[in-house]
Amino acid sequence: MTEKYDIAVVGSGPGGYVAAIRAAQLGKKTAIVEMADLGGVCLNWGCIPTKAMLKSAQVYHYAASAQNYGIDLECAPVPNAEKIVARSRGVADTMSKGVAFLLKKNNVDVLHGRGELAGAGRLKITSEQGESFIEAQHIILATGARPRQMPFMPVDGERVISSREALMLTQLPQSMIVCGSGAIGSEFAYLYASLGVKVTVVEYLPALMPLEDAEVSAAMERAFRKMRITVMTSTAVKSVTASEEGCTVEVEGKKGPQTLSADVVLSAVGIKTNTENLGLETVGIEIVRDKIPVDEFYRTSAPGVYAIGDLVPSPALAHVASAEAVCCVEKICGLNPGPVDYSTIPSCVYTSPEVASVGLTQKQAEEAGYKLKIGKFPFTASGKATASGERDGFVKLIFDEDTNRLLGAHMVGMNVTEMIAEPTLAKMLGATAHRIARTVHSHPTMNEAVMEAAEAALGAAIHL
Repeated sequence: MTEKYDIAVVGSGPGGYVAAIRAAQLGKKTAIVEMADLGGVCLNWGCIPTKAMLKSAQVYHYAASAQNYGIDLECAPVPNAEKIVARSRGVADTMSKGVAFLLKKNNVDVLHGRGELAGAGRLKITSEQGESFIEAQHIILATGARPRQMPFMPVDGERVISSREALMLTQLPQSMIVCGSGAIGSEFAYLYASLGVKVTVVEYLPALMPLEDAEVSAAMERAFRKMRITVMTSTAVKSVTASEEGCTVEVEGKKGPQTLSADVVLSAVGIKTNTENLGLETVGIEIVRDKIPVDEFYRTSAPGVYAIGDLVPSPALAHVASAEAVCCVEKICGLNPGPVDYSTIPSCVYTSPEVASVGLTQKQAEEAGYKLKIGKFPFTASGKATASGERDGFVKLIFDEDTNRLLGAHMVGMNVTEMIAEPTLAKMLGATAHRIARTVHSHPTMNEAVMEAAEAALGAAIHL
């Protein structure tokens, strides 16, 4: 007998497992199909283990600079890459087990294997035990993405690596070239530079972290240079050649052609969606620019088939996939969810200082025709930042001059990835500069900078 489900989900990342749990909460008989570890790339090879390693780097930084805080150590701290990796893998394993617990708690059937569409309302599951089939009234595809490979930079897993191998380096190289300065490239550049590796970042576009506000990009380039990271923007990688001795990288930039060398090259040039072997052709779903076209509730061109997360043309972020999952499932179940508001999606980069943003950059707002009020508050004027020894960075708030409503927020500094929630909520609720400025903030906190930046936009800053 073929098992029948109301909803079947293919992929168990932050889109897939959230979709499955929400469906079960709403009374649907639900299955989730996963060919690897529960939790997907985010929990096992992305967000979570990366942050665990970055925490180790932060602890090392504090230990190495303990004298700045009045602490004398009898010997200098030494980073142990093998133990850092082991801790990171332990954290990932704990979180994966947590997903397994949640799925079991909500009575979601976990089917191990590779899921493939096999006609309307039908899934084929291929595992070591062979092939089996299930039927489902609704099928949600949430298979995520993987690091993109470029022909001029072939990844061999040893000398030329992707983010996955970067999480498993139990021996620190002497030098590393990071190709790409988005969130992944920048985080690994910071991580390895902080552990003593000589790092060079090569970015094709004119600015480091090119998707961020221009002032944020400039601040982070200064922070990287302060860490002795070499930053090469407006520079194209032409070829990467690996040997037993290391890597040779041919680039072309502002100074013309150059030859760089390093022990390891990290390719961080984007992602490729996992659309292969999904059986999309069997139900007539076409791929457009490496994405599956969907409507506002994630319905594909095939009735009863949905796609969320990295598979669709929206920001490739874990929290976006989770939001899309809830929206998709609630629509299937007859609720009335509003479409995901992509204008209020926060973005975070976990370097040190951290970077966080939501909404329009100054350039985007100007190009959209807004007249702007902009308020900035530097952490050099923050009591909490000064007491913490973390004075780098600022909060920048962008308001529509006509309505005083918040259009965008851009932050650099300690803990700003936590602080961005307030401007995100403020933007979603249509808060004005006056409302934010008159919201009493605890003192001393880093978060006071949000209030201070709003006051600065109104010309009423107290501490500037």
